[in-house]
Amino acid sequence: MSLKLAILGAGAVGGSVLDLADDYGHDVVAFADSSSSVSDPAGLDPGSVHARKERDGVVGDDDPHAVFDTDYEVLIEATPTTLGDAEPGFSHVKRALADDRHVVLANKGPVAERYGDLRALEAESAGTVQFEAAVGGAIPVLSTISDLGPSHVTAARGVLNGTANFILSRMAAEGLDYEHVLAEAQDLGVAETDPSFDVDGIDAALKFVILANVLSDGDAEYRLDDADVEGIRNVPGSALDLAAEDGRTVRLIGEATSSGVRVAPRLVPQGSALSVTGTQNIVQLETTHAGQLNISGRGAGGPETATAVLSDVSRLE
Repeated sequence: MSLKLAILGAGAVGGSVLDLADDYGHDVVAFADSSSSVSDPAGLDPGSVHARKERDGVVGDDDPHAVFDTDYEVLIEATPTTLGDAEPGFSHVKRALADDRHVVLANKGPVAERYGDLRALEAESAGTVQFEAAVGGAIPVLSTISDLGPSHVTAARGVLNGTANFILSRMAAEGLDYEHVLAEAQDLGVAETDPSFDVDGIDAALKFVILANVLSDGDAEYRLDDADVEGIRNVPGSALDLAAEDGRTVRLIGEATSSGVRVAPRLVPQGSALSVTGTQNIVQLETTHAGQLNISGRGAGGPETATAVLSDVSRLE
């Protein structure tokens, strides 16, 4: 069944959803960046939208909030993640649910920082909320937990930040220090100019907070402030050298259990499932009946994350 999508957020993820929606049988009828929007009830032409953005710096002539007045069925919320009150993403979700529309989130903020509020709004709406893309990009972590049943998953742990993993992998492979590899990652576009969100463990912690909320299944609510977080800035190259002598390496490992959320650099055996390299991500699920399940793949990227968004849309059909 074809669904009509409205996309808020014209970054890599939102733009990729615009590009790929037709491949999944859906029409994008509205698309907004931070200052403008464009709509067409017959479906937008991605090439024309991108060309306008490149030429004029905007996607259209209307206010971004005009997307809510279009005849859409699913809101794709792909604006940047914000902390605390998770605005403006949370208000976007609130408006769509108030109008009994479905919401698919790539934005982690509302799910990590206002999970209880989000579920309360969903309960009052004919619309539903999906957020696979908020955890692990293309990796089907949340759908796997849903299939198993949250009560049958006792813990989730793994590597959920590609930037930090790239840096630690390079430090270990080349014997380089943190600052050197960070500069390299920034040159390659793997790390942002301000890498704090990634290297301080915040991004990974948000994802594991979301996992903790899902696993709690309504029994508890977690926010970023509840997580114990340590980043990788203070990991010396010598620590990786010493670890290698013992057949181990260092990875930024997150964990969501009944005891809470923790993210920190930890020693893992070389060649183990958790020693993924480069920008690869992995999540290990500990289950009550199926043992340990490992799910790995590309944890970021526009097309990769867009596949998770569009998979969520397909679940709404």
